[in-house]
Amino acid sequence: MSGTLCIDGIAVPFSDGQTIIEAARTAGVYIPYLCHRPGYAPYGSCKLCTVKVNGRTNTACTLPAADGQTVISNSPDLQHDRQRITQMLFVEGNHFCPSCEKSGNCQLQAVAYHQNMLDNHYPHFYAQRELDASHPDILIDHDRCIFCNLCVRASKEKDGKEVFGIAGRGIHKRLIVNSPSGKLKDSDISVNDEAAHVCPTGAILVKRSAYLAPIGERIYDRHPISEVACEKAVHKTGAATGYPSCDQAKLTDPTRQNEGPDSHYAATMPPTPEIKHGR
Repeated sequence: MSGTLCIDGIAVPFSDGQTIIEAARTAGVYIPYLCHRPGYAPYGSCKLCTVKVNGRTNTACTLPAADGQTVISNSPDLQHDRQRITQMLFVEGNHFCPSCEKSGNCQLQAVAYHQNMLDNHYPHFYAQRELDASHPDILIDHDRCIFCNLCVRASKEKDGKEVFGIAGRGIHKRLIVNSPSGKLKDSDISVNDEAAHVCPTGAILVKRSAYLAPIGERIYDRHPISEVACEKAVHKTGAATGYPSCDQAKLTDPTRQNEGPDSHYAATMPPTPEIKHGR
């Protein structure tokens, strides 16, 4: 099954099996995310991709696209919540971008730029977490882990090894290594495993590779994440993306010509309680 949904006034086509975020990404419409990765099962832990669908709050990476959905992504309240979530991620760990090997290739840093994050807003936790450099080719800087679970999922779903896991709750949550000693050196992870390369921050790094690309010439140094994350560049209007606005699409669809002029707006939906996201 395929159809069309409306994202911020743009008519976006989708294919069978696509989630809202994948339909948007394919159409060049950027919805921020950190725990999502194309080709992986939907997960929905970071909540950055939270949108309003027909007036109700959903995560765009887990909700299947459906014909006629009205999706609001760029409203002031959703943008505000995304910025606050990003700020919380920064203060929970030790993310000092100027001294980080991943700077310019870090998705968290790139999302912060996209969200126009100018300060941390919250007081720093100054977490004291160990560095595991015991493996000859891979290291873990636990200070930079944002618990997106991508390494856990990659090791299990892609590598078939289950090297990583998440233990604890709340401020005691931590990334663990499934080995007798709890160290990477005693696990069966390989530098060729997908789990060694999937981290969106600088938490998992391949040794002797951090500065192969000079700072200033890295992925997000040259292109904003809104372009990199999409298969086509993001534009603000339906005409720019090559897709019509929702009003134009409705006029060309004979089954919708009798609908009211505002029927596709979420404002016509019943009000729902305001939900604030947090960790």
